[in-house]
Amino acid sequence: MKISINKAKKTLLGNRRRGYTLPTNNKLYPAQWNWDSGFIALGYSYFNLNFALKEINTLLDGQWRDGMVPHILFHNTKTNYYPNYTAWNCGNKIHSSGITQPPILATILKEILNKNKINKKQLLNIKKIIKKIKKFHEWFIKFRDPKKTGLVSILHPWESGYDNSPIWDEPMNKVKIEKNIKYKRADNKVVNPEFRPLDIDYDRYVTIKNNLRKLKYNPKKVYKSSFFNVIDVGFNSIFLKANKDLVELLDTFGLNKKKIDNYIRVTEKNFLKLYDKKRKTFFSKDIKNNKKIYIPSITNYFLLFADLNNEKINKRLIQNLKKHNLKEKYFFSSIKSNHKSFEEKRYWRGPIWVNCNWFIYKGLKNKDRLFSDKIKNKTIQMLEKKGFFEYFSCKSGQPMGAKNFSWSAALYLDLKLNKN
Repeated sequence: MKISINKAKKTLLGNRRRGYTLPTNNKLYPAQWNWDSGFIALGYSYFNLNFALKEINTLLDGQWRDGMVPHILFHNTKTNYYPNYTAWNCGNKIHSSGITQPPILATILKEILNKNKINKKQLLNIKKIIKKIKKFHEWFIKFRDPKKTGLVSILHPWESGYDNSPIWDEPMNKVKIEKNIKYKRADNKVVNPEFRPLDIDYDRYVTIKNNLRKLKYNPKKVYKSSFFNVIDVGFNSIFLKANKDLVELLDTFGLNKKKIDNYIRVTEKNFLKLYDKKRKTFFSKDIKNNKKIYIPSITNYFLLFADLNNEKINKRLIQNLKKHNLKEKYFFSSIKSNHKSFEEKRYWRGPIWVNCNWFIYKGLKNKDRLFSDKIKNKTIQMLEKKGFFEYFSCKSGQPMGAKNFSWSAALYLDLKLNKN
Protein backbone atom coordinates (compact mmCIF):
# COMPACT_ATOMS: atom_id res chain seq x y z
CA MET A 1 0.00 0.00 0.00
CA LYS A 2 2.65 2.52 1.10
CA ILE A 3 4.77 1.65 -1.95
CA SER A 4 1.90 2.53 -4.31
CA ILE A 5 1.11 5.79 -2.48
CA ASN A 6 4.76 6.87 -2.73
CA LYS A 7 4.89 5.80 -6.36
CA ALA A 8 1.76 7.85 -7.12
CA LYS A 9 3.30 10.95 -5.51
CA LYS A 10 6.56 10.38 -7.41
CA THR A 11 4.61 10.03 -10.68
CA LEU A 12 3.00 13.44 -10.20
CA LEU A 13 6.23 15.13 -9.11
CA GLY A 14 8.14 13.48 -11.97
CA ASN A 15 5.66 14.91 -14.48
CA ARG A 16 5.67 18.38 -12.89
CA ARG A 17 7.16 21.33 -14.72
CA ARG A 18 7.13 25.02 -13.76
CA GLY A 19 3.73 25.42 -12.11
CA TYR A 20 1.93 22.76 -14.16
CA THR A 21 2.03 19.01 -14.69
CA LEU A 22 2.22 16.98 -17.89
CA PRO A 23 -0.26 14.12 -18.34
CA THR A 24 2.74 11.78 -18.71
CA ASN A 25 6.54 11.98 -18.87
CA ASN A 26 7.01 11.00 -22.52
CA LYS A 27 6.46 12.85 -25.81
CA LEU A 28 2.80 11.83 -26.11
CA TYR A 29 1.27 14.86 -24.34
CA PRO A 30 3.95 17.58 -23.97
CA ALA A 31 1.65 20.36 -22.65
CA GLN A 32 -0.89 21.19 -19.96
CA TRP A 33 -4.33 19.65 -20.43
CA ASN A 34 -7.45 21.18 -18.89
CA TRP A 35 -9.26 18.35 -17.11
CA ASP A 36 -6.02 16.45 -16.49
CA SER A 37 -4.90 19.41 -14.40
CA GLY A 38 -8.12 19.25 -12.38
CA PHE A 39 -7.56 15.60 -11.47
CA ILE A 40 -3.84 16.26 -10.88
CA ALA A 41 -4.64 19.10 -8.46
CA LEU A 42 -6.82 16.73 -6.44
CA GLY A 43 -3.90 14.30 -6.23
CA TYR A 44 -1.48 17.00 -5.07
CA SER A 45 -3.93 18.13 -2.39
CA TYR A 46 -3.08 14.97 -0.41
CA PHE A 47 0.54 15.97 0.07
CA ASN A 48 1.13 19.52 -1.20
CA LEU A 49 -1.81 21.94 -1.16
CA ASN A 50 0.24 24.77 -2.70
CA PHE A 51 1.10 22.59 -5.71
CA ALA A 52 -2.62 21.76 -6.06
CA LEU A 53 -3.63 25.42 -6.10
CA LYS A 54 -0.70 26.36 -8.36
CA GLU A 55 -1.83 23.72 -10.90
CA ILE A 56 -5.30 25.30 -11.06
CA ASN A 57 -3.91 28.86 -11.12
CA THR A 58 -1.57 28.06 -14.01
CA LEU A 59 -4.45 26.56 -16.00
CA LEU A 60 -6.61 29.61 -15.32
CA ASP A 61 -3.75 31.91 -16.37
CA GLY A 62 -4.58 30.71 -19.89
CA GLN A 63 -8.27 31.65 -19.63
CA TRP A 64 -9.49 33.66 -22.60
CA ARG A 65 -10.96 37.14 -22.12
CA ASP A 66 -14.44 35.81 -22.97
CA GLY A 67 -14.18 33.22 -20.16
CA MET A 68 -13.20 30.05 -22.03
CA VAL A 69 -10.52 27.85 -20.50
CA PRO A 70 -8.74 26.06 -23.40
CA HIS A 71 -8.22 22.32 -23.45
CA ILE A 72 -4.46 22.67 -24.03
CA LEU A 73 -1.93 25.28 -22.92
CA PHE A 74 1.42 25.21 -24.72
CA HIS A 75 3.86 26.53 -22.11
CA ASN A 76 6.72 24.95 -24.02
CA THR A 77 6.49 25.56 -27.77
CA LYS A 78 9.34 23.25 -28.75
CA THR A 79 7.43 19.99 -29.28
CA ASN A 80 6.66 17.63 -32.13
CA TYR A 81 3.06 17.26 -30.91
CA TYR A 82 0.28 17.80 -33.43
CA PRO A 83 -1.75 19.96 -33.47
CA ASN A 84 0.86 22.26 -31.94
CA TYR A 85 0.47 25.93 -31.01
CA THR A 86 1.01 27.13 -34.60
CA ALA A 87 -1.74 24.81 -35.90
CA TRP A 88 -4.21 26.40 -33.46
CA ASN A 89 -2.79 29.94 -33.74
CA CYS A 90 -4.58 31.36 -30.70
CA GLY A 91 -4.43 31.97 -26.97
CA ASN A 92 -4.52 34.75 -24.39
CA LYS A 93 -1.10 35.36 -22.74
CA ILE A 94 -0.29 31.65 -23.25
CA HIS A 95 -0.37 29.78 -26.60
CA SER A 96 -3.41 27.49 -26.48
CA SER A 97 -5.91 25.39 -28.38
CA GLY A 98 -9.13 27.06 -29.51
CA ILE A 99 -11.54 24.62 -27.84
CA THR A 100 -12.29 23.59 -24.26
CA GLN A 101 -12.76 20.43 -22.14
CA PRO A 102 -15.11 19.14 -19.39
CA PRO A 103 -15.38 21.81 -16.67
CA ILE A 104 -14.37 19.88 -13.56
CA LEU A 105 -12.55 22.65 -11.65
CA ALA A 106 -15.49 23.64 -9.38
CA THR A 107 -15.98 20.01 -8.36
CA ILE A 108 -12.25 19.48 -7.76
CA LEU A 109 -11.92 22.69 -5.75
CA LYS A 110 -14.88 21.73 -3.56
CA GLU A 111 -13.29 18.30 -2.94
CA ILE A 112 -10.00 19.98 -1.99
CA LEU A 113 -11.67 22.49 0.37
CA ASN A 114 -13.70 19.77 2.08
CA LYS A 115 -10.61 18.02 3.39
CA ASN A 116 -7.94 20.68 3.90
CA LYS A 117 -7.22 23.42 6.39
CA ILE A 118 -6.91 26.63 4.41
CA ASN A 119 -4.87 29.64 5.54
CA LYS A 120 -5.78 33.29 4.88
CA LYS A 121 -3.46 33.70 1.90
CA GLN A 122 -4.83 30.53 0.29
CA LEU A 123 -8.41 31.71 0.92
CA LEU A 124 -7.79 34.95 -1.00
CA ASN A 125 -6.31 32.92 -3.86
CA ILE A 126 -9.28 30.51 -3.82
CA LYS A 127 -11.78 33.38 -4.02
CA LYS A 128 -10.04 34.62 -7.20
CA ILE A 129 -10.10 31.08 -8.61
CA ILE A 130 -13.84 30.77 -7.93
CA LYS A 131 -14.54 34.04 -9.78
CA LYS A 132 -12.63 32.75 -12.82
CA ILE A 133 -14.48 29.42 -12.71
CA LYS A 134 -17.78 31.29 -12.58
CA LYS A 135 -16.76 33.24 -15.69
CA PHE A 136 -15.93 29.93 -17.42
CA HIS A 137 -19.35 28.46 -16.57
CA GLU A 138 -21.09 31.62 -17.74
CA TRP A 139 -19.20 31.31 -21.03
CA PHE A 140 -20.72 27.83 -21.52
CA ILE A 141 -24.20 29.07 -20.67
CA LYS A 142 -23.95 32.05 -23.03
CA PHE A 143 -22.17 30.55 -26.03
CA ARG A 144 -22.78 26.80 -25.93
CA ASP A 145 -26.47 26.97 -25.10
CA PRO A 146 -27.73 30.00 -27.04
CA LYS A 147 -31.32 28.69 -26.97
CA LYS A 148 -31.24 28.46 -23.15
CA THR A 149 -32.17 24.78 -23.00
CA GLY A 150 -30.06 23.99 -19.93
CA LEU A 151 -27.91 21.65 -22.05
CA VAL A 152 -24.59 22.70 -23.60
CA SER A 153 -23.00 21.60 -26.88
CA ILE A 154 -19.50 20.44 -27.67
CA LEU A 155 -18.14 21.53 -31.05
CA HIS A 156 -15.26 19.07 -31.41
CA PRO A 157 -14.90 15.46 -30.17
CA TRP A 158 -11.74 16.55 -28.33
CA GLU A 159 -13.85 18.81 -26.12
CA SER A 160 -15.50 15.78 -24.55
CA GLY A 161 -12.17 14.39 -23.31
CA TYR A 162 -13.18 10.99 -24.73
CA ASP A 163 -11.85 11.81 -28.15
CA ASN A 164 -12.63 8.85 -30.43
CA SER A 165 -15.63 7.41 -28.60
CA PRO A 166 -18.16 5.60 -30.84
CA ILE A 167 -20.64 8.27 -29.62
CA TRP A 168 -19.13 10.51 -32.29
CA ASP A 169 -19.07 7.98 -35.15
CA GLU A 170 -22.25 9.10 -36.90
CA PRO A 171 -21.71 12.86 -36.60
CA MET A 172 -18.07 12.38 -37.63
CA ASN A 173 -19.06 10.34 -40.69
CA LYS A 174 -20.95 13.41 -41.91
CA VAL A 175 -17.81 15.57 -41.80
CA LYS A 176 -16.38 16.03 -45.29
CA ILE A 177 -12.61 15.79 -45.05
CA GLU A 178 -10.80 18.88 -46.27
CA LYS A 179 -9.12 18.51 -49.67
CA ASN A 180 -5.32 18.17 -49.64
CA ILE A 181 -5.30 18.02 -45.84
CA LYS A 182 -1.76 18.11 -44.45
CA TYR A 183 -0.50 17.36 -40.96
CA LYS A 184 1.96 15.03 -39.26
CA ARG A 185 0.86 12.83 -36.38
CA ALA A 186 3.34 12.01 -33.62
CA ASP A 187 1.07 10.18 -31.14
CA ASN A 188 1.09 6.88 -33.07
CA LYS A 189 4.90 6.93 -33.17
CA VAL A 190 5.16 7.24 -29.37
CA VAL A 191 2.45 4.65 -28.56
CA ASN A 192 1.37 1.48 -30.38
CA PRO A 193 -0.94 2.66 -33.25
CA GLU A 194 -3.38 -0.14 -32.33
CA PHE A 195 -4.14 1.80 -29.13
CA ARG A 196 -4.66 5.17 -30.86
CA PRO A 197 -7.39 6.76 -33.04
CA LEU A 198 -7.33 5.91 -36.75
CA ASP A 199 -5.96 8.24 -39.45
CA ILE A 200 -9.45 8.86 -40.80
CA ASP A 201 -10.50 10.08 -37.33
CA TYR A 202 -7.56 12.46 -37.32
CA ASP A 203 -8.44 13.72 -40.81
CA ARG A 204 -11.85 14.70 -39.48
CA TYR A 205 -10.52 16.16 -36.22
CA VAL A 206 -8.17 18.38 -38.20
CA THR A 207 -10.90 19.35 -40.68
CA ILE A 208 -13.17 20.47 -37.81
CA LYS A 209 -10.26 22.30 -36.14
CA ASN A 210 -9.30 24.10 -39.36
CA ASN A 211 -12.87 25.29 -39.83
CA LEU A 212 -12.98 26.63 -36.26
CA ARG A 213 -9.69 28.39 -36.90
CA LYS A 214 -11.11 30.03 -40.05
CA LEU A 215 -13.91 31.36 -37.85
CA LYS A 216 -11.21 32.66 -35.45
CA TYR A 217 -12.86 30.59 -32.69
CA ASN A 218 -15.45 33.36 -32.42
CA PRO A 219 -17.90 31.92 -29.85
CA LYS A 220 -20.84 33.71 -31.49
CA LYS A 221 -20.11 32.09 -34.86
CA VAL A 222 -18.78 28.62 -34.09
CA TYR A 223 -21.96 27.25 -32.49
CA LYS A 224 -23.81 27.50 -35.82
CA SER A 225 -20.90 26.97 -38.17
CA SER A 226 -18.89 24.12 -36.62
CA PHE A 227 -18.95 20.88 -38.65
CA PHE A 228 -19.68 19.09 -35.35
CA ASN A 229 -22.25 20.02 -32.69
CA VAL A 230 -23.40 17.46 -30.11
CA ILE A 231 -25.24 17.64 -26.78
CA ASP A 232 -23.51 14.83 -24.90
CA VAL A 233 -24.95 13.13 -21.80
CA GLY A 234 -21.59 12.67 -20.07
CA PHE A 235 -20.36 16.20 -20.67
CA ASN A 236 -23.62 17.74 -19.49
CA SER A 237 -23.59 15.52 -16.41
CA ILE A 238 -20.14 16.85 -15.48
CA PHE A 239 -21.36 20.42 -16.10
CA LEU A 240 -24.50 19.95 -13.99
CA LYS A 241 -22.44 18.61 -11.08
CA ALA A 242 -19.88 21.41 -11.54
CA ASN A 243 -22.67 24.02 -11.44
CA LYS A 244 -24.05 22.51 -8.23
CA ASP A 245 -20.58 22.56 -6.68
CA LEU A 246 -19.96 26.10 -7.93
CA VAL A 247 -23.16 27.32 -6.24
CA GLU A 248 -21.88 25.95 -2.93
CA LEU A 249 -18.50 27.62 -3.44
CA LEU A 250 -20.13 30.95 -4.37
CA ASP A 251 -22.33 30.68 -1.29
CA THR A 252 -19.34 30.02 1.00
CA PHE A 253 -17.55 33.11 -0.31
CA GLY A 254 -20.64 35.35 -0.39
CA LEU A 255 -20.60 35.66 -4.19
CA ASN A 256 -23.66 35.95 -6.45
CA LYS A 257 -25.02 32.52 -7.36
CA LYS A 258 -28.39 33.47 -8.90
CA LYS A 259 -27.51 32.94 -12.57
CA ILE A 260 -25.95 29.51 -11.97
CA ASP A 261 -28.79 28.49 -9.64
CA ASN A 262 -31.39 29.32 -12.29
CA TYR A 263 -29.46 27.41 -14.93
CA ILE A 264 -29.36 24.28 -12.75
CA ARG A 265 -33.16 24.30 -12.54
CA VAL A 266 -33.50 24.44 -16.34
CA THR A 267 -30.91 21.66 -16.74
CA GLU A 268 -32.62 19.36 -14.22
CA LYS A 269 -35.92 19.75 -16.07
CA ASN A 270 -34.61 19.40 -19.64
CA PHE A 271 -32.14 16.58 -19.02
CA LEU A 272 -35.16 14.27 -18.80
CA LYS A 273 -35.92 15.06 -22.45
CA LEU A 274 -32.83 13.00 -23.31
CA TYR A 275 -34.37 9.95 -21.62
CA ASP A 276 -35.89 7.26 -23.84
CA LYS A 277 -38.61 5.58 -21.77
CA LYS A 278 -38.91 2.60 -24.12
CA ARG A 279 -35.20 1.80 -24.17
CA LYS A 280 -34.78 2.98 -20.58
CA THR A 281 -31.57 4.80 -21.49
CA PHE A 282 -30.36 8.32 -22.13
CA PHE A 283 -29.27 9.42 -25.59
CA SER A 284 -26.96 12.18 -26.79
CA LYS A 285 -28.17 14.55 -29.48
CA ASP A 286 -26.43 15.40 -32.74
CA ILE A 287 -27.63 18.98 -33.17
CA LYS A 288 -25.86 19.42 -36.52
CA ASN A 289 -27.74 16.53 -38.16
CA ASN A 290 -30.78 16.45 -35.86
CA LYS A 291 -30.27 12.83 -34.77
CA LYS A 292 -30.39 10.88 -31.52
CA ILE A 293 -27.25 8.94 -30.58
CA TYR A 294 -27.64 5.64 -28.74
CA ILE A 295 -24.24 4.25 -27.76
CA PRO A 296 -23.73 2.23 -24.52
CA SER A 297 -20.88 4.42 -23.30
CA ILE A 298 -19.80 4.43 -19.67
CA THR A 299 -19.96 8.22 -19.84
CA ASN A 300 -23.77 8.05 -19.96
CA TYR A 301 -23.58 6.96 -16.31
CA PHE A 302 -21.88 10.20 -15.30
CA LEU A 303 -25.47 11.26 -14.64
CA LEU A 304 -25.14 9.42 -11.33
CA PHE A 305 -22.30 11.82 -10.51
CA ALA A 306 -24.55 14.78 -11.41
CA ASP A 307 -27.05 13.69 -8.74
CA LEU A 308 -30.02 14.18 -11.02
CA ASN A 309 -33.02 14.97 -8.86
CA ASN A 310 -34.96 11.85 -9.90
CA GLU A 311 -34.72 8.73 -7.74
CA LYS A 312 -36.56 6.49 -10.19
CA ILE A 313 -34.16 7.26 -13.05
CA ASN A 314 -31.12 6.97 -10.78
CA LYS A 315 -32.25 3.46 -9.77
CA ARG A 316 -32.72 2.51 -13.42
CA LEU A 317 -29.23 3.81 -14.26
CA ILE A 318 -27.70 1.72 -11.45
CA GLN A 319 -29.54 -1.42 -12.67
CA ASN A 320 -28.17 -0.87 -16.19
CA LEU A 321 -24.68 -0.06 -14.90
CA LYS A 322 -24.50 -3.39 -13.07
CA LYS A 323 -24.97 -5.12 -16.43
CA HIS A 324 -22.36 -3.00 -18.24
CA ASN A 325 -19.41 -5.33 -17.57
CA LEU A 326 -21.15 -8.42 -16.26
CA LYS A 327 -18.88 -10.86 -18.11
CA GLU A 328 -15.61 -8.94 -17.88
CA LYS A 329 -12.92 -9.35 -15.24
CA TYR A 330 -12.32 -5.59 -14.85
CA PHE A 331 -14.62 -2.59 -15.06
CA PHE A 332 -15.71 -0.23 -16.47
CA SER A 333 -15.02 -0.56 -20.18
CA SER A 334 -15.57 2.75 -21.95
CA ILE A 335 -18.05 1.00 -24.29
CA LYS A 336 -20.17 -2.01 -23.34
CA SER A 337 -18.16 -5.00 -24.51
CA ASN A 338 -20.99 -6.71 -26.44
CA HIS A 339 -21.61 -3.63 -28.61
CA LYS A 340 -20.53 -3.72 -32.26
CA SER A 341 -18.33 -0.61 -31.85
CA PHE A 342 -16.35 -2.06 -28.93
CA GLU A 343 -12.57 -2.40 -29.44
CA GLU A 344 -10.67 -3.84 -26.50
CA LYS A 345 -7.47 -1.83 -27.00
CA ARG A 346 -8.30 1.31 -28.94
CA TYR A 347 -8.31 4.46 -26.82
CA TRP A 348 -11.91 5.44 -25.91
CA ARG A 349 -13.55 2.58 -27.84
CA GLY A 350 -13.28 -0.06 -25.11
CA PRO A 351 -10.51 0.35 -22.55
CA ILE A 352 -11.02 1.23 -18.88
CA TRP A 353 -10.18 4.78 -17.82
CA VAL A 354 -9.59 5.52 -14.14
CA ASN A 355 -11.36 8.90 -14.28
CA CYS A 356 -14.58 7.24 -15.51
CA ASN A 357 -14.49 4.82 -12.58
CA TRP A 358 -13.84 7.78 -10.28
CA PHE A 359 -16.86 9.75 -11.56
CA ILE A 360 -19.11 6.74 -11.13
CA TYR A 361 -17.74 5.80 -7.71
CA LYS A 362 -18.38 9.37 -6.49
CA GLY A 363 -21.87 9.34 -7.98
CA LEU A 364 -22.82 6.06 -6.31
CA LYS A 365 -21.55 6.83 -2.81
CA ASN A 366 -24.90 8.30 -1.72
CA LYS A 367 -27.04 5.89 -3.78
CA ASP A 368 -25.54 2.39 -3.53
CA ARG A 369 -22.68 2.34 -1.02
CA LEU A 370 -21.95 -1.37 -1.47
CA PHE A 371 -21.54 -1.08 -5.23
CA SER A 372 -19.53 2.15 -4.95
CA ASP A 373 -17.09 0.47 -2.53
CA LYS A 374 -16.73 -2.44 -4.94
CA ILE A 375 -15.83 -0.04 -7.80
CA LYS A 376 -13.34 1.79 -5.58
CA ASN A 377 -11.63 -1.39 -4.36
CA LYS A 378 -11.43 -2.98 -7.80
CA THR A 379 -9.96 0.20 -9.29
CA ILE A 380 -7.39 0.46 -6.49
CA GLN A 381 -6.42 -3.21 -6.94
CA MET A 382 -6.02 -2.78 -10.70
CA LEU A 383 -3.73 0.25 -10.26
CA GLU A 384 -1.65 -1.40 -7.54
CA LYS A 385 -1.23 -4.52 -9.65
CA LYS A 386 -0.80 -2.99 -13.12
CA GLY A 387 0.67 0.46 -12.44
CA PHE A 388 -0.34 4.04 -13.24
CA PHE A 389 -1.06 3.68 -16.95
CA GLU A 390 -3.36 5.71 -19.17
CA TYR A 391 -5.94 2.96 -19.79
CA PHE A 392 -6.47 -0.78 -19.34
CA SER A 393 -8.15 -3.77 -20.98
CA CYS A 394 -11.44 -4.78 -19.36
CA LYS A 395 -10.68 -8.41 -20.27
CA SER A 396 -7.12 -8.89 -19.05
CA GLY A 397 -6.30 -5.66 -17.22
CA GLN A 398 -3.44 -5.16 -19.71
CA PRO A 399 -2.09 -1.63 -19.24
CA MET A 400 -1.96 0.49 -22.39
CA GLY A 401 -1.20 3.97 -23.67
CA ALA A 402 1.12 6.19 -21.64
CA LYS A 403 2.86 4.92 -18.52
CA ASN A 404 3.41 7.16 -15.49
CA PHE A 405 0.02 8.69 -16.24
CA SER A 406 -0.72 11.63 -13.97
CA TRP A 407 -4.46 11.37 -13.50
CA SER A 408 -4.30 7.63 -12.80
CA ALA A 409 -1.79 8.38 -10.02
CA ALA A 410 -3.74 11.40 -8.74
CA LEU A 411 -7.10 9.64 -8.61
CA TYR A 412 -5.47 6.60 -6.99
CA LEU A 413 -4.44 8.92 -4.13
CA ASP A 414 -8.02 10.17 -3.79
CA LEU A 415 -9.55 6.68 -3.91
CA LYS A 416 -7.02 5.38 -1.42
CA LEU A 417 -6.73 8.28 1.04
CA ASN A 418 -10.11 10.04 1.01
CA LYS A 419 -11.82 9.18 4.29
CA ASN A 420 -15.25 10.58 3.38
